[in-house]
Amino acid sequence: MYTNLANFIKTKRKEANLTQQEFAERAGVALTVVRKIEQGKENLSLSKVNQVLLMFGSKLVPVNFKEIEK
Repeated sequence: MYTNLANFIKTKRKEANLTQQEFAERAGVALTVVRKIEQGKENLSLSKVNQVLLMFGSKLVPVNFKEIEK
């Protein structure tokens, strides 16, 4: 089970047998973007996060918590 975005990205990257550098190159982002995501940094660009998530067929979107609780 993935507990957060950092855990999800790091686990998926390792399952793909990619270094952070290799993954960044394939995702088309800077190495610092991958490092920041995997470190759980909070000040990230949503477009860059989604560019990384696209590698796994995923996307980060706003969710209304009231709708989830129903």
